Amino acid sequence: MPATVLQAATAPVIQVYRHPGCGCCGAWVDHLRAHGFTVQMHQVEDPGTYRARFKMPEQLASCHTAVVENYVVEGHVPAREIHRLLKDKPDALGLAVPGMPMGSPGMEGPRSEAYDVLLVDAEGRTRTYAHYPARTSA
Repeated sequence: MPATVLQAATAPVIQVYRHPGCGCCGAWVDHLRAHGFTVQMHQVEDPGTYRARFKMPEQLASCHTAVVENYVVEGHVPAREIHRLLKDKPDALGLAVPGMPMGSPGMEGPRSEAYDVLLVDAEGRTRTYAHYPARTSA
């Protein structure tokens, strides 16, 4: 069997709920696909409805919400951290990168700001799962 068929058969499937007019969401989806995820995209008028349905706290909101296995992923979470989540399988609701920090996947550009990937528990409490420092372009 060709490697690409095998990879597709074993790639984690992530359901992404995003507004059809959001360009950065599409760039984040491209990032996920480039890092081994199979993405099923759902164009929705109000991604916040899905965020609430999946019990992700509103104060952690970003522009899109996703679900992979039994975890919720809110915002521009790097694929590396989602793979780590699926490997470690912590007792958690999921991961979040609140807002839309410059330099996060899908928000790349000439400047970058520091941001944290938060692990969110079932009660909405958070702790830092990973920290990404600001980068400057040369």
